[in-house]
Amino acid sequence: MRRWMLFALWVLSLAAISFYGGTVSYGFFFGITLLPLISWIYLFLVYCRFRIYQETESRSMVCGNAVPYYFVLQNDDFFAFSSVSVRLFSSFSYVEQIPDGIAYELLPGDKLTYRTRLICKYRGEYEVGVKRIVITDFLRLFQLSYTPPSPIKALVRPKIVRVEELRSIMDITALLQNDAQNMQTEMDVPVREYVQGDDLRLIHWKATAQEQKLKVRTRIGEQKQGISVICDTKRYSKDNRVYLPLENRLLEVLIALGVFFAGKNISFTAYYGQRGTRQSRVDSIGDFEAFYEKASDILFDKEEEIGKTLDEAMTRGNIRNSKVVFVILHKWEEQTARMTEELAAGGMIVVIYLVTGENAQAYIKQGSMRRRIVVVPVEGELEGSL
Repeated sequence: MRRWMLFALWVLSLAAISFYGGTVSYGFFFGITLLPLISWIYLFLVYCRFRIYQETESRSMVCGNAVPYYFVLQNDDFFAFSSVSVRLFSSFSYVEQIPDGIAYELLPGDKLTYRTRLICKYRGEYEVGVKRIVITDFLRLFQLSYTPPSPIKALVRPKIVRVEELRSIMDITALLQNDAQNMQTEMDVPVREYVQGDDLRLIHWKATAQEQKLKVRTRIGEQKQGISVICDTKRYSKDNRVYLPLENRLLEVLIALGVFFAGKNISFTAYYGQRGTRQSRVDSIGDFEAFYEKASDILFDKEEEIGKTLDEAMTRGNIRNSKVVFVILHKWEEQTARMTEELAAGGMIVVIYLVTGENAQAYIKQGSMRRRIVVVPVEGELEGSL
């Protein structure tokens, strides 16, 4: 509106010198014509002379934990800065007590210092604090926006969410006890295919003869030990507004399971893809710190496939000897469905945590007592979802 008003005044000044002439008309015309140039010169001087300083206590942060943060606006020149607006990063972090986009007026020698706290929402590496600086000329005709020369890049680790109980396996103790009792009276069922390393004494010769394949008895409660956790590490998007919240929640679920079992001194082994399948074993709470460090450093990549990770864990790991297998994934695929069904048929409980913001009722219907499917939202509280 102000620029349109300036243009209208310029047209009027042009008409005045055309029809009337005179010193006043020409002075008015040249004054209106030079105003935009003067405004841009002013903006350029402010851009060159304005100083902003920002700093955090540490570049290494944890999701949800506030760290001390301060920034300073300073005017060391002889002329005033009429309007300086500071825009903050708000998608992945926020600064307490400082509204975004406030315009500051700085007289010569003014110095404004703000000491507050900064909180990061998601795990990952991204810029925080001041995003852009917007300066406006004294007549509010033009704006100049630019990025500060020294942005702060935070290295954020996932939050440790402690859950009191896993609702998905609250009945697991009773179920395993029932399976153990069934094995005492019906040792011939169920059976599964022989896997290298299985005890030869468990071979079910009748089933082997019938199917012409080596079959072994599944002895739940007696032979199966420990917990296995498989985590999806595929990057599903190029947009960090999409993949940062998703990857953060996948790791939060993995770490929440880790701290839950470690706190109860229940052994578990985590499997995840990192240009090949890696595994990390935890036997007690004393091992959790090392596990958390490894989980925090997990890199997500578009080449990683949960199906391949699960296949390698089933082939090379001791996953088939687990009581319960947890699978943390984002996409429901046919290969994953087939493999988890195979694990469930092998006598173990399979719990699938499907981390998604979509309606997944169709997938939940495919669950059963031995293959349980739980939908975990990407946003919101994790407590109560597991």
